[in-house]
Amino acid sequence: MRLTDVVSSALAQILANKLRSFFTLLGVIVSVTFLVAVVAIIQGMNAYVRENVAGAIIGANSFQVRRTPINFARFSDDEWRRAQRRPKIGPDDAAVIMAAIPDAEAISLQSGWPTPQADVVWGNRSLGDALILGVTPAYQTVQDYRIAQGRPLTDVDVAERRAVVVIGAQIAQTLFENVDPVGRFVRVLGEQFEIVGVNARKGRVLGQSFDGFVLMPITRFEMLYGRRNTTTISVKMREAAEVAPAMQRAEEALRVARRLRPAEENNFSIETSDALVAFWKTLTQVLFAVLPAVVGIGIVVGGIVIMNIMLMSVTERTHEIGIRKAVGARSQDIERQFLAEAVVLATLGGLLGVAWGWGLAGLVAQLSPLPARVTGWSIGLALALGAGVGILFGVYPARRAARLDPIAALRAD
Repeated sequence: MRLTDVVSSALAQILANKLRSFFTLLGVIVSVTFLVAVVAIIQGMNAYVRENVAGAIIGANSFQVRRTPINFARFSDDEWRRAQRRPKIGPDDAAVIMAAIPDAEAISLQSGWPTPQADVVWGNRSLGDALILGVTPAYQTVQDYRIAQGRPLTDVDVAERRAVVVIGAQIAQTLFENVDPVGRFVRVLGEQFEIVGVNARKGRVLGQSFDGFVLMPITRFEMLYGRRNTTTISVKMREAAEVAPAMQRAEEALRVARRLRPAEENNFSIETSDALVAFWKTLTQVLFAVLPAVVGIGIVVGGIVIMNIMLMSVTERTHEIGIRKAVGARSQDIERQFLAEAVVLATLGGLLGVAWGWGLAGLVAQLSPLPARVTGWSIGLALALGAGVGILFGVYPARRAARLDPIAALRAD
């Protein structure tokens, strides 16, 4: 019997029992749908973090000097305790790096994580949970901020600890609407600050606004919040190719300034956007670790259902099997026929699951800030799972059908 005949006969049997076939495939469909949709969301978020979030925090032509690393998940408990004992990053370290990298486009010092949040109040209006950032003026260049109104922060503001702020576009729109904010005063933690500038809109990332912040001189910030343990130095080079050599110069200069011996490890971390992407991928690996177990349970359940239905089909079609053997069909032809039905059935479940998963991923992307990106390997894996389930759980019913005695089968009702 030719392969095309086997497949067409299998399809005819499936179409003759549409409802039963659908419920037989439900376990495979749900498992494959879950696989495709979850992988699409994880891959979409990985791509989004790599292309948008990481670039927004640490640009492709920038790097950061931090007290502790971004990707702390790769640290053991002992390594993390040692990292917590590192000296704080401060203005002296920034001065060392400025001397070591005079060709940098900008070198900034900014308040570290966790970034404090506070209500920003103007008159009887307030905006809650705005990000309060203490920075040096160069931070605005590092982050590619553009001033839409007024002026940016200056070195004089930092030196004189002035109570001035530059606000994000969201704060300006929410508090002031059509009123010009420049020159007006807002209250942060009960203190009055003069608005000297408004940043141009940056937009949203994963539903989180990049415009709900208040920039103030880092010296004034430290009067409110004290020195942060994770204050960060950001270095922006003119070209991405200059980042690696600049990182090496920064590392050498800081090791000398901190009197570290050659055998001693760095008591600081130098990070690029790759570190942020790696940290995110570490987090998503947890989801990938759980995914096979969840999908596997569904696939096994679906496979058992397929096997039971195929065994029932063998019982129902015993007389048909006897007739086929009587007119010359070999045992291997019968086995191939029933195995093909199981494989085609499971593969159809895989195809439906891929379609449903693709649609579910698109729906999530439309109705939530989560991005989704369906990948070819997840589709291939889903279809391979479907076919594999058909082969694995279809072998036993197919062999049972093939071993039926033709005379006994002909006598069956």
